[in-house]
Amino acid sequence: MENYFADLHIHIGAGEKGEPVKITASRQLNFANILEESAGRKGLDMVGIIDCASPVVIRDIENLLARGEMVELPEGGIKYHDHLVVILGAEVESREENGGQAHYLAYFPHLEELKEFSDIMKQYITNINLSSQSTGLNGGQILQIVDSTGGILVPAHAFTPHKSFYGRSFTSYREVFSAEEWKKIPAIELGLSADTELADYLAELRDKTFISNSDAHSLGKIAREYNQLRMEKLNFKEFKLALEGKAGREVVSNYGLDPRLGKYHRSYCLQCEESFPLNSPVYTCPLCGKEDLIIGVKDRILKIADRDKSESPEGRPPYIHQVPLTDVPGVGSKTLKLLLENFGTEMNILHRVEIDELKSIVNPRVAENIARARSGKAEIKPGGGGIYGKVMG
Repeated sequence: MENYFADLHIHIGAGEKGEPVKITASRQLNFANILEESAGRKGLDMVGIIDCASPVVIRDIENLLARGEMVELPEGGIKYHDHLVVILGAEVESREENGGQAHYLAYFPHLEELKEFSDIMKQYITNINLSSQSTGLNGGQILQIVDSTGGILVPAHAFTPHKSFYGRSFTSYREVFSAEEWKKIPAIELGLSADTELADYLAELRDKTFISNSDAHSLGKIAREYNQLRMEKLNFKEFKLALEGKAGREVVSNYGLDPRLGKYHRSYCLQCEESFPLNSPVYTCPLCGKEDLIIGVKDRILKIADRDKSESPEGRPPYIHQVPLTDVPGVGSKTLKLLLENFGTEMNILHRVEIDELKSIVNPRVAENIARARSGKAEIKPGGGGIYGKVMG
């Protein structure tokens, strides 16, 4: 078994010819650029690109395969230059019967299954070329389609205030899925404003694997959150076993932002322009008494929690609070370039390079900042109301 680094939620901003795919994402985020950035600068071993059901992206994938720049693996997944394996994915939006909206990630082993899924979804999505469009289907119906086409389904950024499973739509899976359907969902994506401690306030998640991904809308944001997977090989079959925690395959650890750095950590009053770091959930502004709040992830979790404290099941992997290099005080573009020239990739700098080695290349204070940022000891100014928190120097 080997340990591999994986970011499983990366968007496509545009096709190879410039056609829009994810409207809110950078046009630099095309398939080829993602491969180069992930394998080269970031040093990832596996990526999930989740706009692949767009016919625009399918065309680009087929072109890369035809040119010999990628090759499909028999066990699923696509290998790029022997350095990286791509998991083909899609993000779709539900319309739940209670009026809620949730985003789901679907992962597929081969291009054939992905294309079958894309053809089916054309019936339900107004513009299949664009990412994350509303399907008009509820979660149960989406699960049925994904399962029938050989894919696996994972609720995306499950706790954020906008278009998410727990943050927007449900207090429990029982409101949309049967117990049998729930068993088919191997994992939950935590999102940038949640971590394992917060998610484990919900007892119904005790059997679910947690994954933490970047939800990258630009090349630089790739791997701002990621996972370490223990697998025998890099392919879809092994990836699925890791999410299921079977045959010794597993998620070893999650690396992600301290939830306080997320845009929606605590409730935020639009009138007072304040957030409220209280021990109890805030649904009414303590200052003006109004309910016109952007409800924070922690506040929502505390409100729907089915127990008084967070309890992780035995074997739950650690969640390591880590700050991306580009957010570390003192690491500007020149410093980052110098680090990459000497140490190769961001994964090397974050996991393999000793602090004395860093000090031999950059200012000792900057090296200390990097050491604190990668070990979860950075000083944080909390975010909220759509504004990211800040790492203090």
